[in-house]
Amino acid sequence: VSPPALPARPAGSMSVVEHVREMAAAGLHSNVRLLSGLLLTMSGNNPELFSPSQKYQLLVYHADSLFHDKEYRNAVSKYTMALQQKKALSKTSKVRPSTGNATSTPQSQCLPSEIEVKYKMAECYTMLKQDKDAIAILDGIPSRQRTPKINMMLANLYKKAGQERSSVTSYKEVLRQCPLALDAILGLLSLSVKGAEVASMTINIIQSIPNLDWLSVWIKAYAFVHTGDNTRAINTICSLEKKSLLRDNVDLLGSLADLYFRAGDNKNSILKFEQAQMLDPYLIKGMDVYGYLLAREGRLEDVENLGCRLFNISDQHAEPWVVSGCHSFYSKRYSRALYLGAKAIQLNSNSVQALLLKGAALRNMGRVQEAIIHFREAIRLAPCRLDCYEGLIECYLASNSIREAMVMANNVYKTLGANAQTLTLLATVCLEDPVTQEKAKTLLDKALTQRPDYIKAVVKKAELLSREQKYEDGIALLRNALANQSDCVLHRILGDFLVAVNEYQEAMDQYSIALSLDPNDQKSLEGLQKMEKEESPTDATQEEDVDDMEGSGEEGDLEGSDSEAAQWADQEQWFGMQ
Repeated sequence: VSPPALPARPAGSMSVVEHVREMAAAGLHSNVRLLSGLLLTMSGNNPELFSPSQKYQLLVYHADSLFHDKEYRNAVSKYTMALQQKKALSKTSKVRPSTGNATSTPQSQCLPSEIEVKYKMAECYTMLKQDKDAIAILDGIPSRQRTPKINMMLANLYKKAGQERSSVTSYKEVLRQCPLALDAILGLLSLSVKGAEVASMTINIIQSIPNLDWLSVWIKAYAFVHTGDNTRAINTICSLEKKSLLRDNVDLLGSLADLYFRAGDNKNSILKFEQAQMLDPYLIKGMDVYGYLLAREGRLEDVENLGCRLFNISDQHAEPWVVSGCHSFYSKRYSRALYLGAKAIQLNSNSVQALLLKGAALRNMGRVQEAIIHFREAIRLAPCRLDCYEGLIECYLASNSIREAMVMANNVYKTLGANAQTLTLLATVCLEDPVTQEKAKTLLDKALTQRPDYIKAVVKKAELLSREQKYEDGIALLRNALANQSDCVLHRILGDFLVAVNEYQEAMDQYSIALSLDPNDQKSLEGLQKMEKEESPTDATQEEDVDDMEGSGEEGDLEGSDSEAAQWADQEQWFGMQ
């Protein structure tokens, strides 16, 4: 709690408490902690030594120094004592009128704010993950006395606790006091408040200040983001980004990268992340998604370098831990990925990417029910992100719960609309049931009509054609998809199809291209090794290759033994939900 600055006075005429206050104002926290601790002991041994207001000040400044040292429980204890002292002080001041003493006047003027003490207590509680206590202490402050930062903290806490109506009220109160509080605007949009209503709360300020005409477009863009309309969100942010005054804004580029990722356009997503990173080499936000995309492309060396760079920037954010976890996951070191994902969640319980990483690691270790909990939490935090639903549906399919998977896929299809991604997700579930094969075919054809280059749809359509042994059709589909992009999985599946039609030399070429894109792709390596061993394969071998091909998933499902299980078994304390 920052004490108000006093005019300089000769050191000899200042009381010891005023010296403490001056040191606190100067940011000398370790000095304040030592001196205030000694003075509080003196006060305990001789209650008459300091006045009630001086005791209150000493307790607050001591608590502030503890807060600065991140000793949050101890700080809460001292803040509580300070508030009790303030209550006693208020009673005595009502009973006994002021004597008009000159030394008491500046003290009464300079007492640390009781509201500020409560805010600091709430901060301590949030650091200790005691959100209910934080809400309780802030709720106790009368509405009229709540400052914008108190309303902002309350809004975020209410939102986290699922109290949406209270959260909306608090965010609106922040905007009433500070109409350019953009994070409060994002908070309202995330709680389904209409973009037009939010814009109306800022219209006066936009009209009264020059060069703020972009703000209404900015609100419109993020309204599209929070309703899951990725295409219109991308177009609107692009229109903002092209304006000369907002060109090369790192936040807008990061939002664009995230939107491309959500829309399944990984190539453009990586491009925008790289652009943002070049503009701000210390960028952390969104780097977890960037690391995940690089890992999926098999660029594990780049992922490792990114992780090291992020750890050098800050190890107190979830992103570096998630990036390192992605490196472990795609190196099939699932126990280590699990530990890193749990560490990331401990640092930021709202990290969707950390929840997805931990969920995927649990799933691949056979702990499907635990994985389901993590994917559900990710969906709660990011209801418009398809990859959260994909993870949950993969868990249902892994445990043969096809009915639950079908219900979820249909809900996603209805909620997020009929686009290439939702059509493909629904088709993926339909492929698991022999009764719905034709429906899967229709859905995939619709998806590919919308987006002929959508890799997941191409992979699933190829899987269907493989089952039907329509290899020529599959080859045509894959060549068409590879005309404007290069992808390891597509090259590998094309290699599998070419083996099936005895085009061995070109099959070897496709496997080689796949391995050049992702040297860790085990199935491409196996395909190439078979080709090299058997220059003229027998019919039996050809049949075996075709069977292998049917199991080809987009990422090869990353199954395999986990050599590090024993090494990381002692890290179980991280594994539970934080």
